[in-house]
Amino acid sequence: LKFAKEIAELTKGKKGYNIKILDLRKVSAIADYFVICSADSDRQVKAIADDVDEKLLDRGIKCYHREGFETLNWVLMDYFDVVLHVFKVDARTYYNLEKLWGDAPVISIPDEQ
Repeated sequence: LKFAKEIAELTKGKKGYNIKILDLRKVSAIADYFVICSADSDRQVKAIADDVDEKLLDRGIKCYHREGFETLNWVLMDYFDVVLHVFKVDARTYYNLEKLWGDAPVISIPDEQ
């Protein structure tokens, strides 16, 4: 959970918002946590993903798998136990991971003021 919260906080550095952490430990073997955040543009999606990746790499933490950099509607970054999802607003509404994983407890991270 600590690592998921760290990733959530890192997304704020490039103005990620509506940040949620889904606790998947009792509902799936995919990962322990999903961190989900929204962005307003392709450019912002890329900036958030690149910034998180760079800051974690500086600490020696490598991303195992990345997807979505071709279209930048939804970027997924897999850090084994924690998977970061950076969505443009329309894509987040469409895919609605919060509903899909509705049995998972959710932690909301307050937006920057």
